[in-house]
Amino acid sequence: MKATDMKKGQAIKVEGKLYTIVDFEHVKLGKGGAVYQMKIKGIMDGLTQNLRVRSEENLEEVELQKKPYEYLYSQGGEHVLMDLETFDQITLDDDAFGDGKKYLKPNMQVVLDLFEDKPIIVSLPNTVDLKVVDTMPEIKGATAQAQTKPATLETGAVVQVPAFVKLGELIRVDTRTGLYVTRVKE
Repeated sequence: MKATDMKKGQAIKVEGKLYTIVDFEHVKLGKGGAVYQMKIKGIMDGLTQNLRVRSEENLEEVELQKKPYEYLYSQGGEHVLMDLETFDQITLDDDAFGDGKKYLKPNMQVVLDLFEDKPIIVSLPNTVDLKVVDTMPEIKGATAQAQTKPATLETGAVVQVPAFVKLGELIRVDTRTGLYVTRVKE
């Protein structure tokens, strides 16, 4: 594909390694033609780097197969997932999940990106509802200013929540940013 056709989140192969496009911008240099300044992230190692390509250059696009899975349980640093079509189970280590492992709940639906039938990336839902298992008592009159406090969730994740959130409440957390979104009615 031409560099002008790239999109964020797309998988490409550069020098034999798989990357996803995190961000890019069109830059006009003083002399010479325009280029694309890209920020790419290594799929296998998670390292980010910058890459500059000319507009007319071709990039090697990689097709990732997306497949729905269900998260079952974790044991140590290993996580067991079940294919929702064949019911086969696979085990992945912490690296496949990145920071997402701290939001895993049993029976959660996830999407696995596969390359040549090998799991590459695990995509969690954008938000997940989790119960607060430890936090400081609610602060009276805390609605006047935006005050936050740390809260430990049922999965062990710690997020900053507004001061009015109480122990035992269900809250919604954005799995991409790790930020509190809202309280959830049970």
